[in-house]
This record gives sequence, structure tokens and C-alpha cells, in this order.
Amino acid sequence: MEHIEISVVIPIFNEAKGLETLVKKLRDALLKLGKSFEIIFIDDGSTDGTRELLRALPVRAIFLNRNHGQFTAMATGIRKVRGKIVVTMDGDLENDPADVEKLLKKLSEGFDVVSGWRRDRWKGEFLTRRIPSLSANAFISWVTGVKLHDYGCNMKVYRKEILDRLQLAIYMQRMIPAYAAREGAKVAEVAVSFTPRPYGRSNYGLLRTFRVFFDVLTFHFFYKYGSRPMHFFGTVGLWSFIFGLLVFLYMVFLKFFRHTDFIKTPLPVLSAMFVIVGILFVLMGLLAELIIRHTPKEAEHYEEVGK
Repeated sequence: MEHIEISVVIPIFNEAKGLETLVKKLRDALLKLGKSFEIIFIDDGSTDGTRELLRALPVRAIFLNRNHGQFTAMATGIRKVRGKIVVTMDGDLENDPADVEKLLKKLSEGFDVVSGWRRDRWKGEFLTRRIPSLSANAFISWVTGVKLHDYGCNMKVYRKEILDRLQLAIYMQRMIPAYAAREGAKVAEVAVSFTPRPYGRSNYGLLRTFRVFFDVLTFHFFYKYGSRPMHFFGTVGLWSFIFGLLVFLYMVFLKFFRHTDFIKTPLPVLSAMFVIVGILFVLMGLLAELIIRHTPKEAEHYEEVGK
């Protein structure tokens, strides 16, 4: 089997118009490096002829049976790489393949992950795009301790052994560098070019920025309770149960020492509610324990062609 040094992973969905241009630019950029490489496209259920084009191009192609989403497609490709260095990027021509050389140069300085920074991406959209983007990236950097300007840039370079330490799942989207840093990786950032996509339209809108909070919350929860969710849900459930029990004891006190008809108060409902909530949280903890042990890390049904 041919020794591969660099694997490029590109998830795509309905990118037929720019596909041949992307492959040509990428191959030209990689050939200049003088290293062996492979290009892996993961077609995420395209319906515009992308699949037919991929079969005719000098690349490896993985065809998912349906649209799983960008990150699942990318994770599937990462699991199939043969190179020691993994490059990820978008397939819409917004990333310049020539920037791969800069990322690899930075990686050679002793880093394990190098992330791209689309510095000039939101010129002319300061209020509607740039400020939300700056705020979101600053928030992620503050919480995770990994300071990057552009967590949303998919143009990144990884050492394969770092990715092997991670169990890639959908909640890691946009935050792989932070998760990698928690596993001991050295993370750096390099400014890269950005060109508005010449074909089609973006599948992401402004709403994506507001999802950052949930990604960060997941990151914090994952590392504190990821391997022991019952510690979180069980604790909340226990305190809820205790509070419900205290309300019940207060009801007994009112009944026998104050001769109060607590049936006419909301206390019975309040006590029952907190006891039930406590039990539900414990059950959610058990369910979470089951989920983390049975979550698939990549698409299970696909077709692969090429060498």
C-alpha cells in the first residue's frame, strides 16, 4: 500500500458547479509540496450530479446514503484517512487550497492543530455579521482557554494521532481545537484567504452564531460530566427530591402543630412536583449513561470508490 503523508478531507453537498475547479486547485497546491497525498471527498447526499463527477475525478470518494450533516460527513472521512497529517476544508471554493502550505509550515513548528483564520471574511457587514462573530469567538476562547479568532473556519490541519484520541461526535462541531487542547494538543492559528463562494448559497445563516452558547455549554458539560452524566442529573434529582420531602415535612408540621388544613394550600402539589422532578432527573441520568455508550461516531451506510 502506498505511503500517504497528507490526507485532505472535504465534505460536500450539491457542489457540482465548482467541484472540478476545486480539485484542480487542490491538486496543484499539494503537488508543489512534494509529498504523497490523498484527497477524500465525502458526498453528503448530493442531488445535483456531484456524485457522478466524483466518480470521474482522481480522488477518493465516499457517498453517504443520505444527508447526515457536514460534521458527520467530515467525521466519516477522517475515520478513513491514511495520512499522518489531516487537512480539512470546505468544498465551496471559499477556502484557498494554496493556504494549505502555510498551515503545514506552522504545524511543523511543533504544533498538533493549526486552525485557519478568515480575517477579512465579514468586511462590509460589521454590525450584522462581524460583531456577532467576534463575540461568539471571544466567548468560546474565554470558556475553553483556547484563544482563536475563527472557530467556524473548517480549514484546519491536524496530526492524525490527535484526532485518534477524540471520539468525534456532532456536539464537537466548530470546537475540535478546544477538545484537542483538552487532550494535550498544542493549538495555533494562521490567517488564511477568504473568497465568497462563486456558486450556490451558504447553508448557514446568522442563527448559527446563537448556537455557539449551546456548543460551549456542551463542551463544559462534556469534560465535567461527559463520562459520568449521572453525577449531574443525579445531584439535581437528589436535591429536588430532598426539597419535595422538606415541603412534605412542613405540611405535616402545619397539620399537627398549627392545625392548618394544608389541602387548601399549594403545598401538596409543590411537594409532589419536586419529588417527581427528582425521579425524572435520575431517570434522565440513566438515559444519558446509555446514550454516551451507544452514540455512533460516523455514518454507518456509505459507498466508497477510488484508490
